[in-house]
Amino acid sequence: MKCVIIDDEPLAVELLSKYVGDQESLTLAFATTNPFEAIRFIQKNEVDIIFLDMQMPELTGMQVLKIIGGDYHIIFTTAYTDYALDGYEYNITDYLLKPITYERFEKAVQKTIPAHHPAAAKSILNGDDFIFIKADSRMIKVSLTDIFFIEGLKDYVSIRTATEKLITLQNLKTLEQELPARQFLRVHKSYIIALGRIDVVERNRIFIGAYSIPIGETYRDAFLKRIGGNKI
Repeated sequence: MKCVIIDDEPLAVELLSKYVGDQESLTLAFATTNPFEAIRFIQKNEVDIIFLDMQMPELTGMQVLKIIGGDYHIIFTTAYTDYALDGYEYNITDYLLKPITYERFEKAVQKTIPAHHPAAAKSILNGDDFIFIKADSRMIKVSLTDIFFIEGLKDYVSIRTATEKLITLQNLKTLEQELPARQFLRVHKSYIIALGRIDVVERNRIFIGAYSIPIGETYRDAFLKRIGGNKI
């Protein structure tokens, strides 16, 4: 989803830009402290989510909202709790109270997913040994035993099986929660692997067939514990 950030505080723009960059499902299309520049950009480009400061010296968030019209996910940012109630009258997605934490930012973003991609929000239906993945306009049944690994990319997730590579609009974190923990493990910020498919572990790499997958430092200890090793 393409995002625009509008905030008169440069540090707030910088922080929100970083948060957007850390989300696999988001792309930063435009960020500015100037609401007029943002309005011109929004009117000429495709935008999905707007992070909009409520109180700016040139235009308020409400004024910007009235000018741009359109169907966007609006997430207001504000240092004043009083504005939150006003914002909900405009049917916005959420509001973020400054200082904004990453955890709170992430929760606001998650609220946009069912509305923006209703099928993607329900793209995984668990069975005992399979899942359904929404790829293109189809729901594809995938056997869990066929999955080699899952890779989180910038705007989508790639699921590598024994025979194909499936692309889906899905959040890697959501997949991690949906897949059975006895069979799958997150080993890197961008990778979930099928434990039963591991062929070799060497240094900081996992080899599954012809594929080499890195082990992230954050996930290293948990991975070694799962495979019964204490060092590589």
